[in-house]
Amino acid sequence: MIRVEKLPQSDLYNVLFVFPAQKDDQVFLTGSFNDWDPAQFVMEYRNELNGFGFELQLPAGCYEYKFIVDGEWVTDLDNTNFSANDFGTLNSVLNIG
Repeated sequence: MIRVEKLPQSDLYNVLFVFPAQKDDQVFLTGSFNDWDPAQFVMEYRNELNGFGFELQLPAGCYEYKFIVDGEWVTDLDNTNFSANDFGTLNSVLNIG
């Protein structure tokens, strides 16, 4: 799940990425916004989300992303926008603005 809100008096959007998983899972967020660095964005479990969350401020644009859950790269099951990648799998796609 993704929540996007335009930040007041800014060209940026606050983007909340959410992945439903168990508290003892290890979840990372990776994508075109961080050059696909698999360890840069560690997601934290948040009770109010009933899953893991991570917030970024991003400018308008098109971004591809995936979650890494316990070492496995997975798409966002709540997002129906996908793009094929060079590995023969799919990336989730987020269009902002």
